[in-house]
Amino acid sequence: MKFVLLLLTVIPVFAGEYAVLSSGMRIRIERHEQVGDMMRLIDKDAITELPASVIASFEIEEYVPPPPAPILPPAPVTPPPAPAPARSKDPRTLVHEAAVRNGLPPKFVESVARVESNLRQDAVSPKGATGVMQLMPGTAKMLAADEKDLEQNIDAGTRHLRDLLIKYNGDVVKALAAYNAGAGAVDRYRGIPPYRETQEYVNKVINKYQKAGGQ
Repeated sequence: MKFVLLLLTVIPVFAGEYAVLSSGMRIRIERHEQVGDMMRLIDKDAITELPASVIASFEIEEYVPPPPAPILPPAPVTPPPAPAPARSKDPRTLVHEAAVRNGLPPKFVESVARVESNLRQDAVSPKGATGVMQLMPGTAKMLAADEKDLEQNIDAGTRHLRDLLIKYNGDVVKALAAYNAGAGAVDRYRGIPPYRETQEYVNKVINKYQKAGGQ
């Protein structure tokens, strides 16, 4: 069964369009084109192919500039800024926030985190991977993150996952295999390597994401 990840993108100022899926999800893209029974959703960072049957419609996005701000007289006294609300330390919330920041479906990133560590920051693998998304020290250093810090661990793991999805042009199986076994192994075997652990890992993440309601 072909599994396609819907890469969410940040909405820019210029007009584009939205692909409206039968599930109700709206994905912003620059343009689309149909090739047979598949629809290509084209954006500046990725091209995602979906069966045309799962797309309900396309909506044109129009940029409407905001009205000019009213000119107000200067306030006699500037009150001190309110203290910023404390950031959540709940791993699930941090995973969802990191997913949104990096343009990935939150349920997909959460599925990776649950298979990796069951959302536990104290989880340590036999190979030395640490925390919620099980970062190796070398990977964390490459991403300028402290793998022992909960928020940095989750953010770096999500960025790493997004980079792998971009590297493999949205191929979720290759990206997940590379997250587990390393990009070198995926490149060497031109796909998911013949490692039982990696094959089971990929299947677990995809099955968990589908059970969570992912498209």
